[in-house]
Amino acid sequence: MTDLSRLEQVASELIETFEITGPPIPIEIMLQRPKPDMWQEVDITELSVGFLRAGGHFSPRMSLARLLARHIIQSDWGEKRGLRELFKDDKDESLLRAFGRMLIMPETMVKALSEGARTPITMSIHFEVPEDDANQRLKELNL
Repeated sequence: MTDLSRLEQVASELIETFEITGPPIPIEIMLQRPKPDMWQEVDITELSVGFLRAGGHFSPRMSLARLLARHIIQSDWGEKRGLRELFKDDKDESLLRAFGRMLIMPETMVKALSEGARTPITMSIHFEVPEDDANQRLKELNL
């Protein structure tokens, strides 16, 4: 199993654990109300504006998705799924960014969209993400 397919599996498990059935994924709520063996509650009101990179209407949600990914990786829940080991050597953060996209645009939800809705513009609106990230996610899923 590749690293990306393993991360897809973990992202799907997390979405099921939080009982999320459709987009947009409530990243903020997930950070603030973790399940047992997960991370400590995150007070997103304490995050700096610099952290929530400006760059478009939905860019802050992608920053929060990466923050969620980091919390998952460092949590006991993530450790039990081998995430610390998987991320120990990743210095350029490309794997972390991919994991963030998996969390905010889960594979099953993207594939559930009609073929006509699988465009960066439509996915941007549907998942509340920047078009560039939606486009990258479509490429990752070969759609």
